Amino acid sequence: MKKLILSVLVVAFAFTFQSCRESTGEKTEEAVKAIGEDIENNVEKAGEKIEEEVDEEIHDTDDINGEEANDDI
Repeated sequence: MKKLILSVLVVAFAFTFQSCRESTGEKTEEAVKAIGEDIENNVEKAGEKIEEEVDEEIHDTDDINGEEANDDI
């Protein structure tokens, strides 16, 4: 009888860990997707800022502390 109870407890314990692993895996997958989306959004923002700065530099509209830059030094 003790072996039967012990066996049932071991099987229940194994199922408990299995279900935890699946939920942990799903949560990890969701977190990885969210991180990827954050990286993608930030890269796009950085690219837009770089393009804006390059455009300002090309058209001499770049300003420093609210004053137009003077590149004729």
